Amino acid sequence: MSKYNKRCYEGKNIYVGVDVHKKSYSVSCICDGVVVKKDTIIANPARLVEYLQKYFKGAKAHTAYEAGFSGFYLHRYLIEHGIKNIVVHPASIEISARDRVKTDKRDALKIAQQLADGRLKGVHVPDERREHSRSVTRLRNKFMEQRKRLGNQLKSLLAYYGLMTTDTRTISKKWIKEVLELEVPEEVKYCLKTYAGEWQHIDDKLKEMLKKLSEQAAEDKAIDDMYRVVPGIGALSARILANELGDMRQFGSAKKLYGFTGLTPSEHSSGEHRWLGHISHQGRSILRKILVQVAWFLIKKDQKMRLFFDEISKRAGKKRAIVAVARKLIGCIRASFLTGEVYVINKGMI
Repeated sequence: MSKYNKRCYEGKNIYVGVDVHKKSYSVSCICDGVVVKKDTIIANPARLVEYLQKYFKGAKAHTAYEAGFSGFYLHRYLIEHGIKNIVVHPASIEISARDRVKTDKRDALKIAQQLADGRLKGVHVPDERREHSRSVTRLRNKFMEQRKRLGNQLKSLLAYYGLMTTDTRTISKKWIKEVLELEVPEEVKYCLKTYAGEWQHIDDKLKEMLKKLSEQAAEDKAIDDMYRVVPGIGALSARILANELGDMRQFGSAKKLYGFTGLTPSEHSSGEHRWLGHISHQGRSILRKILVQVAWFLIKKDQKMRLFFDEISKRAGKKRAIVAVARKLIGCIRASFLTGEVYVINKGMI
């Protein structure tokens, strides 16, 4: 019998850091401030639960792992089996300035130590329906990037052979048709057709996705309408916000919402000095992009937001001011979900 089985963990709290990979989990376990076990096991949620039950019978297990490629399947499995788990943002894990060695075991140990000390906070975990819905908007975003990349590759090929004119209009099916009618060598024509075919295929898929998102919006009408009532938020933007943020009542405070969207300023404090830097950039960039675009539109329509923008831009510049408006805007939308009152612009006189 191993020394781990000899020790009694009945009624104890076990803090487990899990570094998740496709084929393995690196785990570090802490009890009463002491590292009691380290292991690497097969990447399987059931195997992890069996491992904790085997070595820490009668203990109350607390686990944590970084948000990433593995999604929330592991989290839900652990919760279903009575294990208190949180999923943490990788940027929220503290790293020493002198710590220049990164290994799976070290990462798992950092998570376990900071979990035991109560220094980790979990990210919001959406319900399965919301997670399934947002997979479509995220897929669309990836396809948009692929279409843009293919368009740039097509333009680069034309430029390489001196076929690119000064007309740099947005790529469309009409423009591609004109390109394919150019008199060029057979090999170059083949390359142009290949790029064009891939671009058109992705463009068709994007149109299919828009139909799917319209179906989602109809099923999710109450939440969708709450976003769309805000000037500047159209059908697509509303769907992305709805899929990523839901009705926002899950955020216990506006501060947590700002942190989730990455609109919280970074802070460096020492003694009596407090310095606020650039935003944290945590969360998905598409959310910040949408909110900032809407903020630029909104300051032209809403007198209150415009005054807020002008006040901050005087001392911090327009870029920081518009981010502040975006942060204020998402806070206002959250308040709408909490109170049931839709966002109303203050027209006034601009």
